[in-house]
Amino acid sequence: MSGLVQYVLVRGDLKATWPLGAIIAQACHACTAVIYQHRNDENVVNYTADMDNMHKCILEIKNEDQLKKLSEKLNENGIDHKLWVEQPENYPTCLAVKPYPKTEVKQFFNKFKLLK
Repeated sequence: MSGLVQYVLVRGDLKATWPLGAIIAQACHACTAVIYQHRNDENVVNYTADMDNMHKCILEIKNEDQLKKLSEKLNENGIDHKLWVEQPENYPTCLAVKPYPKTEVKQFFNKFKLLK
């Protein structure tokens, strides 16, 4: 699994109005969904084979608009991810990227800070 990382981006503006547990749940939903959707992918198989050593980076993105723009950019560049949209509100809250070698995807996430 060496070098594989899963990036998760959570909307920072939700911190003002959402309970912490609800925000964490959104990230968990996105991670579970993207892993399941790509469960046969070589990176995912290798990442989940060593569960005690998974590496995730939980980053903050400013708001819904930036989240959608990042999702579009990832789509344009063929980066597999799940944009989590809370239902039934149809409210995008976060996205999780399928595990990738860090060197392949870090350029998309360098400008974001860790979620605090």
